[in-house]
Amino acid sequence: MKAFRLDELEAERAANDGAYLQFLRERNMSVGLYALDAGELDPQKPHKEDEVYFVVSGRASITVGTETRQVGRGSVIYVPAGVPHKFHHITEDLRVMVVFSPPES
Repeated sequence: MKAFRLDELEAERAANDGAYLQFLRERNMSVGLYALDAGELDPQKPHKEDEVYFVVSGRASITVGTETRQVGRGSVIYVPAGVPHKFHHITEDLRVMVVFSPPES
């Protein structure tokens, strides 16, 4: 078993001065913590992998393809591989768990 604490992952991510911390990588998936502060711009480009986002905290909008939704704590979003997507109008610091399948390349 592998177990993680969100507060420890957030501290490690912040210590490495990055918006993204991959903390688990297995044969069929990878998992990371993505952070965007209020007002920040999301620099993402489409990925080759399917993604699932789980919003741990914060508030924002996300556009996936041509569809836009507001998201907050507890929101779960699926993004198919290759589809453009961005978080925007981030009104509260956003912390998102990201699952890639297959693992992010």
